[in-house]
Amino acid sequence: MKRIHIFHTNDLHSHLEQVPKLYSQIERLRRSISHQGEVSFLVEVGDHLDRARFETEGTDGRVNRVILQEFGYDVITFGNNELLTFLPEQIVSLYQDAPFSIISSNVSRLASNSSFSWLQKSKIFVKEGVRVGFLGVTVPFENYYEQMGWKLTDPFIAIKSEVKRMRPEVDLLIVLSHVGISFDQMLAEQVSDIDLILGGHTHHLLKKPQKIGRTTIAATGKHGKYLGHVTIEWDEERNTIHHIGGVCRSVDDETPNPNMQSLIDRFREDAEQTLAAPVEVLSEPLDVSWEKESPFANLLADSLQEWVGAKIALVNSGQLLSGLSRGVVTKKMLHQVCPHPINPVWMKISGEQLLQTLEESLLDIYYKKEIRGFGFRGKILGNISISGLKVLYNPFASKKKIQAVYLGQDMLKLDQEYDIATIDMFTFGVGYPRLKNGKIVKIFMPEFLRDLLYNQLKKESALNECKEKRWIPTL
Repeated sequence: MKRIHIFHTNDLHSHLEQVPKLYSQIERLRRSISHQGEVSFLVEVGDHLDRARFETEGTDGRVNRVILQEFGYDVITFGNNELLTFLPEQIVSLYQDAPFSIISSNVSRLASNSSFSWLQKSKIFVKEGVRVGFLGVTVPFENYYEQMGWKLTDPFIAIKSEVKRMRPEVDLLIVLSHVGISFDQMLAEQVSDIDLILGGHTHHLLKKPQKIGRTTIAATGKHGKYLGHVTIEWDEERNTIHHIGGVCRSVDDETPNPNMQSLIDRFREDAEQTLAAPVEVLSEPLDVSWEKESPFANLLADSLQEWVGAKIALVNSGQLLSGLSRGVVTKKMLHQVCPHPINPVWMKISGEQLLQTLEESLLDIYYKKEIRGFGFRGKILGNISISGLKVLYNPFASKKKIQAVYLGQDMLKLDQEYDIATIDMFTFGVGYPRLKNGKIVKIFMPEFLRDLLYNQLKKESALNECKEKRWIPTL
């Protein structure tokens, strides 16, 4: 009986503080397996990179690329974070000469409708006479990938096609799925020739694998807190799988590897230098509040209006994690206060939808709401900051607080359609759900909100305009 070990990670999201512990655990387990004369693979299921981490931001992902190499990964697939926050030329720079295999069965370049030479649909390894095949898929988000230069096909159709082609060529067939647990379960139910699915994207932690039909499903949660370890027992005489088992191992008690920590420290220094570039000098602090109107949040709304070119802009103040102090503002500071990989959106919504959203923003059940995922790296939603509007409201009213909304000299008309500048997070129904029903005209990529702030702070009039009140209490 042979044993093949599959170590797997997913959704690190650049939580680099976990990397030295992960490295220690992987190295210890691989040494033990090697001494027993057994073989192993190390695979990554996507979202290793996250530009919310300033070391990743300040090195264009080079710190993550080197970590993947130093760990000795055998094969990786992309997460949506890689493809939606890095331009194709940046991805090329990171991966074209990688010593590990990069696979995706549903990702290709939009321009040529074909993959890069280094991006393979699948990969087959032969170890100890056992043929092990890997496939990979990434979750598709309509309207987004094409603007970044990628074409993503339906992951189910892509996997089904590749499984049919590969199955006669391999003994073990493993799918790296950055699509989510529901997809993985459906895939196991409907495509019976898959032996193992290693999942990600929805940050699900399966401390012990699930079994659906002949297929085993495993996943390690998020942020490098666990290392996945699947053991496959291969019956040499019958040339078939005897058993698949697995576990997710916590790295909490591991001693951080000092060499890996030193490597991260070096890249942190590089990022510090890159992001130390000054943006503006503030003569007074720029404050933010998540519960009431504030200058910095107004500035963010103004930056959206300016960038998109709409007459109205709205954004949640929770996008700003803190204010800016008096003095020099650097790129690193803007990244610290606005780390989210969130993009501007030009949208059309009705006056009624807009009014209802503004009304909801005055309720603490909304502005105090905790938000997770969809690019948001903050804590709570915060209130709505606006540009181009004046809102008259009674803060003490029990129900309808808003008395009038003005766009210039004109009152908001409920049956009229308006162009607004807002953020992509709202298009997924996160935060203020009525905005999900808006018609998307354009998504601005690869710009993030901090890029808009960078440009807005350079405008001479911006710091005065953001102090102008947009929410007017009537008592």
